[in-house]
Amino acid sequence: MSHTATVFTPAGTPLPDRTVGEIVAENPSQARVFQAFGIDFCCQGGRTLREACTLKGIGLESVIEQLEAAFAVKTQLENNPALLPPVELIQHIVDKHHAYLRAELPRIHAMSERVAKVHGGHTPTLIELFEVFCAMEDELQGHMMKEEQILFPAIQALCTGSKVMPFDGPVACMLQEHDDAGQALARMRELTKGFTPPPDACNTYRALFAGLAELEEDLHRHIHLENSVLFPQAMELNGAV
Repeated sequence: MSHTATVFTPAGTPLPDRTVGEIVAENPSQARVFQAFGIDFCCQGGRTLREACTLKGIGLESVIEQLEAAFAVKTQLENNPALLPPVELIQHIVDKHHAYLRAELPRIHAMSERVAKVHGGHTPTLIELFEVFCAMEDELQGHMMKEEQILFPAIQALCTGSKVMPFDGPVACMLQEHDDAGQALARMRELTKGFTPPPDACNTYRALFAGLAELEEDLHRHIHLENSVLFPQAMELNGAV
């Protein structure tokens, strides 16, 4: 498992040889294409499109066709947080993605616990689902605290020309924790058969799976903005100070 930030290829690099992370950074609408094909654009955003397709056993031309169709839709600056300067991007991440997690994690926790207790006896995967979710939830809570209290203020200081700390270690730690979250999401998707509830599922059961699907989408975008945009910006700034 790679723990390095997304690589940005030189201008003019053919699409198959560009990294999936930079493709989404330039146009967030591409995330839907990659999600449809099961291509990880956040934790593994440093892979080229060709490598990602080979790894998943997907036809490169099929993915390119879908990407080119999405490229036709131009994303405006205000709709693309990847184009924000670092300080504004940090505020966006905190206000949108961290706030989302703080609101949703307790709600999903309660539903997951209830569903595991009621239905886990005849569907043991729901018990494991709750366990995987709880472990991810705990790590995310600590992760957000470290970012908001240590890493983000350091990046903001960098933007004013102050070099306050070495960045290699903290960024590597955040990348590792992003990988951990990505693995937890993948396991939860596997346990739920793509977040698809059985036909006779109760409303809480259905709401849980829908909530997990939304959590996956938001967390993928959240991690992508940090791995592929903010962290590379911070490392570049750190080298310039």
